[in-house]
Amino acid sequence: MSTSDDLVEINQLLARYAVNMTKGDVDGVVAVFTPDGTYSAFGDAFTLDQFPELVAAAPQGLFMTGTSLIALDGDTATGTQPLCFVEHSTHDMRIGYYNDTYVRTDDGWRLKTRAMTFIRRSGAHDSGIPHAFERPSA
Repeated sequence: MSTSDDLVEINQLLARYAVNMTKGDVDGVVAVFTPDGTYSAFGDAFTLDQFPELVAAAPQGLFMTGTSLIALDGDTATGTQPLCFVEHSTHDMRIGYYNDTYVRTDDGWRLKTRAMTFIRRSGAHDSGIPHAFERPSA
């Protein structure tokens, strides 16, 4: 596979993430990750089994993502992708970027980790308010 093919495949993977988040398709979102993949925000890393609750607790709306800046290294890669999220009922926005790691699997490229950084009105860049998403206690 050529570098161009890898970049196209990773960008299509990221498009599937954004479209599936916009449509509320949790299974489609989970499918872009490796089985041990994680999503980080709010001071914590969340595993895929927590995605249904995490997505259900999040505002719904449009996930507008920009082209990711990707650095390929054989069967792994890193990237940063800008995000503008628009909440559906108020059209309030959240902006920021994802910092990602990718791995080539037998099923193609997948996200291994995705970490959200929010850009605040103050100009601060942070990962969110700790415990903004409450996990049920065991």
